[in-house]
Amino acid sequence: MTRFGLALSLFILTGAVTATPAQAMIGEKDIARLVSFGGACAKCDLTGRRLTNARFAGANFAGASLVNADLRGATFLQSSFQGARLTNADLRGAEIIASNFTGADFANASLDGVEAPGASFVRANLTRVTARGAEMPGVNLSYAILTAARFTGAELVGARLTHVDGRDADFADAELSGALLVSGRFDRASFRGADMDGALLSGATFTGADFRGASLDGANLAGANLTGARNLRQDQVDGACGDEKTRLPAGLKIKACGNRRMIIVRDAIVHPPAPPAIPAPPKPPKASPPAPK
Repeated sequence: MTRFGLALSLFILTGAVTATPAQAMIGEKDIARLVSFGGACAKCDLTGRRLTNARFAGANFAGASLVNADLRGATFLQSSFQGARLTNADLRGAEIIASNFTGADFANASLDGVEAPGASFVRANLTRVTARGAEMPGVNLSYAILTAARFTGAELVGARLTHVDGRDADFADAELSGALLVSGRFDRASFRGADMDGALLSGATFTGADFRGASLDGANLAGANLTGARNLRQDQVDGACGDEKTRLPAGLKIKACGNRRMIIVRDAIVHPPAPPAIPAPPKPPKASPPAPK
């Protein structure tokens, strides 16, 4: 029996698969109604399998091959897919929660509409990926390859894009407020209409990048190289700040960031008043002395 067959058999025996029966037998291409995976299936070969709406909960699929797999609507919950191969896979509408895709290969995959808050794609290969309208707040894409990726209209609030290769990537109309684009390469990338308020662009390069209509209010451009950026206007730069290492297109100027302190205001914890003390019971009356005879 193959490793995948053995692992799936274990899942069935331990009740990890729900009562809904699998439509296909082990070894067949389609597993359309298989609902849940758990346990370990490292380096499993699931190439080309149909896994629509599958649920991976607490599963270890590190190094697995899901090339050309149909994972539309799948759920990945607290699972590890480190180093997995998902090239050309279809993950449209998938939900990724607290799962690890470090070093995974998603080249040419479709992630349109994916919900992946806080997911880890560190050092992942997302070359030519489409992630239009994806909801990925707080996602970690550090050191990832995003060459020619399409994040049009994606929600990337607070995302980590440090040291990424984002050349020719499309972030048009994306929400990048508070994102970290530190030391990334974004040559010829599109940020048309993107919300980059409060983003940190320190040390990143944007040669040929398009900033038409982008919002940069509160953005930090210290050390960023925007010399060859296109469609960047003075009114956009006015809302940002930089330093002596900031490079802008000819004719544009930027104010110094200076020393800014962040004050975090936390809601005061209101404790309910203590209940009133329980009154002591009244003392019994003293007995009267006996009358004289």
